[in-house]
Amino acid sequence: MADIKKRRYKLLSDFVKVYKYLEDIYDINTLNSCLLPPFFEYAHTHPAFDHKMTHRFGLWEDKDELVAVVCFEMQLGEALLSSKKGYEFLLPELLIHAEKELSENINGKKSLTVWVIDTEENKIKLLSDSGYVKIHTEPITIFSYDNPFMETKLPEGFTAISLDDENDIKKIHECLWKGFNHGDNPDNDFDCRLFMQSGPNFRNDLTTIIKAPNGDYACYAGMCIDHVNQYAYLEPLATVPEYRKMGLATYALTQSMIKTKEEGVKYCFGGAVGFYKAIGFKTISNRQLWRKEF
Repeated sequence: MADIKKRRYKLLSDFVKVYKYLEDIYDINTLNSCLLPPFFEYAHTHPAFDHKMTHRFGLWEDKDELVAVVCFEMQLGEALLSSKKGYEFLLPELLIHAEKELSENINGKKSLTVWVIDTEENKIKLLSDSGYVKIHTEPITIFSYDNPFMETKLPEGFTAISLDDENDIKKIHECLWKGFNHGDNPDNDFDCRLFMQSGPNFRNDLTTIIKAPNGDYACYAGMCIDHVNQYAYLEPLATVPEYRKMGLATYALTQSMIKTKEEGVKYCFGGAVGFYKAIGFKTISNRQLWRKEF
């Protein structure tokens, strides 16, 4: 106990240590509140991620071994609590840290939301006993590579490429801007897309783009791999509105999954919307969001 010390996260020196810790503690039954190493990296390169507040993350170390982490997904007001097996007794301390360091002020009150998985009974009890209320639930889905991939083909004139074939940042920006329903007129923040390709495990070859007959990027599917735990992680997946309902996302996602299966991956994480269920993804657990004002 006396050897366990808490300190602040140092963005430039601690990223790899936390990433490795998340690989080591991965458990498909609890999913560590969905704080997966590929997401941790993806968040760090996402334009919405508040790098200036990462010093508020907390790390707990037993001698030199990292045994617990508390952080946000993208910004203040949210928290994820993570502890290594055998160190669950630290969870109340993690929550105290989160309330102090990661909460946001709304109309004169502090507010904090905490993500958990429905199988994490210890965290759920802690939140309930601490005055949190469950406000949202969404499914966590995977596609097992024991199942056959859906047979799909592209409409005439459309082609599938990877970022190794072509990497037009302006077209990527326009595709993701429109694909995530930000409007018809993208801004000119092309650097944010270059930055998203700067993660140490980002793979150009695993990214699949569907190119429209006019040369525009109609659909974008990003993919990365946790080789230690043999799963693929999809992020992001977006289709420009005018090209939806044409099977482009299904084709792009399937091509990226096929590539990861060739590297020994066993399954791929998907999203919560009905699209994933329709193409064979299965719900393995549910993610819950708990909130407290204080």
